[in-house]
Amino acid sequence: MPDSARYEVRDGDRVLGSAAYRRQGDAVVFTHTEVDPDQEGSGVGSTLARGALDDVRSRGLRVVPQCSFIRAWIERHPDYTDLVDPAGR
Repeated sequence: MPDSARYEVRDGDRVLGSAAYRRQGDAVVFTHTEVDPDQEGSGVGSTLARGALDDVRSRGLRVVPQCSFIRAWIERHPDYTDLVDPAGR
């Protein structure tokens, strides 16, 4: 997991999007997602969500999607619903 408590999509030094999180036991609590307004609609948000959630899955952790973007993304991609911590739904 990134040391900075957020996942990022970058183009060189430029951050195109980020998803902030905090660890809570065996869960990753996603708290806020931002995408550069110039990148909205370009797929950056989906790339960010998929990459972050794939990383969480690879570590055997669960997700608590407090962030509305991550929550909605998971709802649109049901193959990721198994990651959601039942206690955090």
